[in-house]
Amino acid sequence: MRAPVVYNARAMANPIPIQFAALRNTSPKTATLVILAVSAAVLVLLLGVIYGHGRAAEIPIWVSWLPAWNALFNGTSAVLLVLAYRAILRRDVLSHMRLVLASLGSSALFLVSYIVYHAVHGDTKFGGQGIVRPVYFFILITHIGLSAVVLPLIFSSLFFSLSGRFPSHKAISRYTLPIWLYVSITGVLVFVFLRVYG
Repeated sequence: MRAPVVYNARAMANPIPIQFAALRNTSPKTATLVILAVSAAVLVLLLGVIYGHGRAAEIPIWVSWLPAWNALFNGTSAVLLVLAYRAILRRDVLSHMRLVLASLGSSALFLVSYIVYHAVHGDTKFGGQGIVRPVYFFILITHIGLSAVVLPLIFSSLFFSLSGRFPSHKAISRYTLPIWLYVSITGVLVFVFLRVYG
């Protein structure tokens, strides 16, 4: 005989977010190994795309629009992350989940657009001189370095959330949020610098 279902206003206002049984049955150690392997594969792919070849002989006009789209995707991701953080402070779990997933979607669109741009166009040189040059390269280097760090953090935060391990999700998200936010904002700044001084 099934236990009776009890409803209350608080539970209805904050439904349990999406969870997957397969993830609940996966150990954190196994998940960590998979996350690190996938993150490493993505980084190797990016390095190959960026540094593995030069630019194409003929570049379609639409490729020149991709840096602006990349900045838009990064900026959108940053805004959605801030809104997601505000939602969880209000204990609005459902809105938090939707906003984080939307931010992840925006970051994924950025990654696809970024790979396509660099695969066709190649690297973009920075032409600024004077004090702006070290400022740009500081932003660029920290952006790239923290991009490599944040990818496994994002996957780990998602794993702990979608497997129902909320204390672990909260603990790792304290590091994921500021780094992800920094990477998203500096992605926009890199675009602005290259647009002005490229």
